[in-house]
Amino acid sequence: MVQKYQSPVRVYKYPFELIMAAYERRFPTCPLIPMFVGSDTMNEFKSEDGAIHVVERRCKLDVDAPRLLKKIAGVDYVYFVQKNSLNSRERTLHIEAYNETFSNRVIINEHCCYTVHPENEDWTCFEQSASLDIKSFFGFESTVEKIAMKQYTSNIKKGKEIIEYYLRQLEEEGITFVPRWTPPSITPSSETSSSSCKKQAASMAVVIPEAALKEGLSGDALSSPSAPEPVVGTPDDKLDADYIKRYLGDLTPLQESCLIRLRQWLQETHKGKIPKDEHILRFLRARDFNIDKAREIMCQSLTWRKQHQVDYILETWTPPQVLQDYYAGGWHHHDKDGRPLYVLRLGQMDTKGLVRALGEEALLRYVLSINEEGLRRCEENTKVFGRPISSWTCLVDLEGLNMRHLWRPGVKALLRIIEVVEANYPETLGRLLILRAPRVFPVLWTLVSPFIDDNTRRKFLIYAGNDYQGPGGLLDYIDKEIIPDFLSGECMCEVPEGGLVPKSLYRTAEELENEDLKLWTETIYQSASVFKGAPHEILIQIVDASSVITWDFDVCKGDIVFNIYHSKRSPQPPKKDSLGAHSITSPGGNNVQLIDKVWQLGRDYSMVESPLICKEGESVQGSHVTRWPGFYILQWKFHSMPACAASSLPRVDDVLASLQVSSHKCKVMYYTEVIGSEDFRGSMTSLESSHSGFSQLSAATTSSSQSHSSSMISRWRFC
Repeated sequence: MVQKYQSPVRVYKYPFELIMAAYERRFPTCPLIPMFVGSDTMNEFKSEDGAIHVVERRCKLDVDAPRLLKKIAGVDYVYFVQKNSLNSRERTLHIEAYNETFSNRVIINEHCCYTVHPENEDWTCFEQSASLDIKSFFGFESTVEKIAMKQYTSNIKKGKEIIEYYLRQLEEEGITFVPRWTPPSITPSSETSSSSCKKQAASMAVVIPEAALKEGLSGDALSSPSAPEPVVGTPDDKLDADYIKRYLGDLTPLQESCLIRLRQWLQETHKGKIPKDEHILRFLRARDFNIDKAREIMCQSLTWRKQHQVDYILETWTPPQVLQDYYAGGWHHHDKDGRPLYVLRLGQMDTKGLVRALGEEALLRYVLSINEEGLRRCEENTKVFGRPISSWTCLVDLEGLNMRHLWRPGVKALLRIIEVVEANYPETLGRLLILRAPRVFPVLWTLVSPFIDDNTRRKFLIYAGNDYQGPGGLLDYIDKEIIPDFLSGECMCEVPEGGLVPKSLYRTAEELENEDLKLWTETIYQSASVFKGAPHEILIQIVDASSVITWDFDVCKGDIVFNIYHSKRSPQPPKKDSLGAHSITSPGGNNVQLIDKVWQLGRDYSMVESPLICKEGESVQGSHVTRWPGFYILQWKFHSMPACAASSLPRVDDVLASLQVSSHKCKVMYYTEVIGSEDFRGSMTSLESSHSGFSQLSAATTSSSQSHSSSMISRWRFC
């Protein structure tokens, strides 16, 4: 498995030239890096005007590895080749390094870059990336990988310290300024040659081609190299090391790398607004910084949020009055660590009455709104206290808890709430203080604890009776001034006292079922299943030409091909024949086919957009400006993998996949809308129709345009 590392952007508040002067002092050896024994210059090139300076060195490293492993490998030192390409004109330094030792067994590549800060030319940015691929190593692959990662991360931590050490050394020597490179003066006798040199240097790549090095780095060999893409981008798409420390906390180099790589993946696949860095970091922490696992649960959560419009719950949903009067919970100041404090008087709350009056789904939605408010308060407290705060503290008072609270439907609702919160708000609970736990509490804990993540359970502190008033109790976590009055504190707590919900507010099981269905079907999205040989199709009738058909769909399972067709005549409704292709149904979603098998493409209907292949996990938004009235058919079709081009025989994996029923089924979640041309302004980034519920969802999404028929499509993997 290839291990990758990507650093945040490290900012030195010193000019580029001064940083370069400090950097050069690391060679030929650096006492601050004990493993760096020495280096020899292999090749060196300087352009005539001095703007380009390329040095290739062979570096000798004494890797801290077990002596037995070194003996088996037959080496005492490891050699790397490092090529530094300085462009004083552009004020950049690119560093490329790769291993020479065991290059047929281990592949190590590193790329570093020093550039001028994009917003302050007197500051310097540094960024590095690396990859490690161990093909084989005498059966010690895992050991070598651990040693390599340990050595590399320790050197990363020292990197900034080393530069700052040499900066101080320069200052002690009285060197606090290094002039920028300026072109040499031109004399009449050398005007022609200097002009030629300037043209050559202007087109010079930062990294000199290997062919040029082999030819002795001559000027003729360097006349037309190709320039690589720059590494450092704008501050909007890069994470600054100081920003991480200020707003996200102290992370190890590998944790920083996981955050940056997952964030980059989102930027590449989600062409628009991406989740906040704090949100990404929570999912990484929940899966011990395993990027693949974190990405999976985060994408599932983001799809869930999108489907149920959780992002808008605080603005669009008002809790029923029953909840406001009888739900004994609310926000109350903050704890000693600056975390928002939520107080829940569970023992005083009539859970049975709330479930009978409101239903399970209304309670769940209210808890979701509490969590959304908690995220908002964490952001505010981060700004107020000047340190990262990404979780809150919950204080649960169980005085009054009895067997009534163990009513089965109430416990079922509680377990459902725990399941949803665990899946979609990981690492948001910083500490849970359970006070005045009665004798019945162990019964409730036995029912609930299996559904709580191990990491979350470690944050629970349980106090029986008045133990919370003693050493190690409430005062260790909450200031005395804000301890609620019902816990013998001095602060008036505005949390509702709860109490029994009047039975006159109870509703029948049928009413609650309809209400629950209404709450979670208040979504603009529909689900559909797509099978091999059975696409899902929807019909849109257009009366006025130049209308705009918009769509937004997620590919939740499998790969599909998305098509748009136009027909002058309406397709026949699906037949009910159980043997016909039109009758395919699925418990996981609808499947409707409209295009009759006798229809011919080009005669009965025509394709108005190029087919779009969408992979599992992608989300697609787009629009099509219609040219003619008539009937438009949006089709999601099963995408079959192409046969292996290298051989006419099928691969084993393909055969096995074809035998699995699940491999022939895809699932999509979609929404479509037709907008009049007068309501459609610009592109998918500005669907400003007052009649459009879709416009709010797509307001922050950037779409890339396609030339055919004014269609704009953007996609990202979020399922």
